[in-house]
Amino acid sequence: MTLSTTEQRLCGIIEARADALLDDLKRHVGIATGPGGKAGLDETREVFIGRLRALGARIDLKPGDPKPDWLLGGDRAGAVPPAAVCTRPTSNGTPPTVLIAGHLDTVHEAASGFCSLNIAPDGETATGPGCVDMKGGLVIAMAALESLQQAGLDTAWTFILTSDEETGSFHSARALREQAARHEFGLVLEPALAGGELAIERMGSGQFMIEARGKAAHVGRAFTQGVSAVTALAKAVVAVSEMPEPDQGRILSVGPLTGGTATNAVPDLARAWGNCRFTTRQDAAHIARMLDDLQTPGDQLPSVRLRRVFNRPAKPLTDETEALALRARAVAEDLGQKLPFAATGGVCDGNILQDAGLATIDTLGVRGGGLHTSSEWIELPSLVERCKLLAVLIHRLSTDAPDTGGA
Repeated sequence: MTLSTTEQRLCGIIEARADALLDDLKRHVGIATGPGGKAGLDETREVFIGRLRALGARIDLKPGDPKPDWLLGGDRAGAVPPAAVCTRPTSNGTPPTVLIAGHLDTVHEAASGFCSLNIAPDGETATGPGCVDMKGGLVIAMAALESLQQAGLDTAWTFILTSDEETGSFHSARALREQAARHEFGLVLEPALAGGELAIERMGSGQFMIEARGKAAHVGRAFTQGVSAVTALAKAVVAVSEMPEPDQGRILSVGPLTGGTATNAVPDLARAWGNCRFTTRQDAAHIARMLDDLQTPGDQLPSVRLRRVFNRPAKPLTDETEALALRARAVAEDLGQKLPFAATGGVCDGNILQDAGLATIDTLGVRGGGLHTSSEWIELPSLVERCKLLAVLIHRLSTDAPDTGGA
């Protein structure tokens, strides 16, 4: 299959927006949406909502759910953000089958000084907070939808904008699952993998906390009367260090840790937080059992308690996801692009959407690298290239019929 006349016109519209795409990226990279950046998140959400409403989308702000209170960092007061569900049916009321998902938040602190888009002298790359993860993805998705309308293509879609993907999507998971059940195709705007690949398999991820309690005592005067929570925690952490089997798809890592308040006091409380990765539900269950077995019975001291939540299920390759990935590859090839496939240990909202039953591909964003570092960078030509890929794919999935090359 080759590009139809309509698709060629669509791509021409996007090519003409090259400067606007870059300006849009500069604008959004310059808005701080990292930890504690509620004002920036609210501003960015309103900007995108306004543009989506202008395309005919109905806006529904879904209240967020609180995350477990034992998670490291917890929720800041009044900072449980909503998920913005922006739905556009066709002009005759046909509901959308395509769900586009993007997150507004980044990992970059506003006070870090890494706060703007800086273009390299050759104009090929640029650095900036969230430029690939995923402000670049948001920018190309918005441009793709606007270009589809400009081309006169009556496409139906839902665009869900979340604000907590980088911290586990605890606030937005319910909204993501609700929308997954209402659509046939999921397109997530995470950046392409290092070689430009499309991720078709992902590991799952979970969080856990080990809490040890003992009995406080003065080290010099009453050492034998004390019970060290730190010692108990250390034994549990060593036990966790023996659990990983990376070759079998099971990974566990511990850190950070806290314990005690002074060197001359036997500590009565110590905690460690950790992360685990797994490739199947069975692996997740196996890790859960091993972690739960660290707990001590009854009220004995020292005591060890375990809290855990496996918030990102594994995303194995399914027939439905492979079929969707192949459709994306076909679009790429028609555009003269390459779209190799790969697996990754990283997690994203695509894990949640596929677990909810939605065929999902989730690295349709721009190309770049240095994610979660102060050298995060974007390959600038990918703004136009990936925007065209996304727009044509949305068009084909929405119509699900061969284009005859209309006006």
